[in-house]
Amino acid sequence: MSENEVTNVVWQILLWTLAGIAGVFLAYILLVIVSALLVDRKKEYEKESRYYRFLLNSTTFLAAKLIRIRLHVTGAEKLPGGRFLMVCNHRSKFDPILTWLVFGDRQLTFISKPENFKVPVFGRLIHRLRFMPIDRENPRNAVKTINRAVDLLTRDEANVAVYPEGTRNYGEGLLPFHNAMFKIAQKAHVPLVILTVRNTYDIQKNYPLRRSHVYIDVARVLDADEVKKTKTAVLGESVREIMLTSLNGGEQS
Repeated sequence: MSENEVTNVVWQILLWTLAGIAGVFLAYILLVIVSALLVDRKKEYEKESRYYRFLLNSTTFLAAKLIRIRLHVTGAEKLPGGRFLMVCNHRSKFDPILTWLVFGDRQLTFISKPENFKVPVFGRLIHRLRFMPIDRENPRNAVKTINRAVDLLTRDEANVAVYPEGTRNYGEGLLPFHNAMFKIAQKAHVPLVILTVRNTYDIQKNYPLRRSHVYIDVARVLDADEVKKTKTAVLGESVREIMLTSLNGGEQS
């Protein structure tokens, strides 16, 4: 076989390989879209779906690679074995996405703003995984969401994550907390996992020229009994201090 023939064979192999990769990728995207369309928006799902959890985690993993995000996780060994309420600071729309990617095996379901459930494909996936919209303008509806979260925890169906600031913080420090969120842990009698996320705000401005380094830290876990006996306002202040220490690079005891 001549050198030109060898070169042609190599190019053919490369082209077929690329075509195969592209075909698999397109088939995967089609699978995600079709699966999302099968989700009933009006149905309140009670059980975890491993299939839809896989779809959510795998799409997030691919997106993180494409956007060039490198995750640095500390304190994961502190997570309790049973159910828990996770609270975290909120700087970017990437916060929950990267959090459920890091803790993909912990069945996290988030309390989120209603607009997220209207996002094509993505909104249906998170609905199937029992993410819960919260009505910030209607206290009565907000209580229903809190009770729903408590129910999932007490029935051992999911771990719940919430942002006590209530919305994204575009400045430094932390916004005022909605301390009612801590009632979820109190009513369900579960530990409170305090998480911090840093550098997600920079992802959009870094891409595509620079890699983004995101730091996720399980700062501390408060025992269920301690959470139960502490007033929510006091609990909020304690959580705020722990978060600020973690965000400033301090060590947690």
